[in-house]
Amino acid sequence: MLKLLKKTVKKSLDKIRHTHWRKKVMRHAGTCKSPPRVKGKSRVTPNTHLGHNVNFNGMEIVGAGTVTIGDNFHSGIQCRMITQNHNYDSGDAIPYGSTYVYKDIVIEDNVWLGDRVIILGGVTIGEGAIIQAGSVVVKDIPKYAIAGGHPAQVFKERDIEHYERLKKEGKFI
Repeated sequence: MLKLLKKTVKKSLDKIRHTHWRKKVMRHAGTCKSPPRVKGKSRVTPNTHLGHNVNFNGMEIVGAGTVTIGDNFHSGIQCRMITQNHNYDSGDAIPYGSTYVYKDIVIEDNVWLGDRVIILGGVTIGEGAIIQAGSVVVKDIPKYAIAGGHPAQVFKERDIEHYERLKKEGKFI
């Protein structure tokens, strides 16, 4: 009986946390086409624009650049997108200056990030791409690609025919 009670309490607390994080993301994002599912502590900026069926399991978006995330996006835990960096060529100090460089990030539809993926500014991740857990994405990833590593490199491609069939049938999680 005690075990069941503990499980019920945990479930209730998780639901409260998820609702809190979802509301926080919706309040801070520039736009949300539909309410996201947020199952882990997440932070976004006013320059963040979310499509339909966005799923965060712990996402931190930082910097003053724009982040656009398409429909049916899924992230693993502790993912991070960074759109701002110190300008080391500004000339007013070493090791970096007092100004910043801003670079946008675009995530197209149906992208899946594994746990602890870092995406740096100036990157576009193409439709249907999958990024392996622990990867650092520093350059564009094409549609349907499966990429991973430091820096992330494409090492495989999805079965495009199968992907397109599932997409046409509307089989989205």
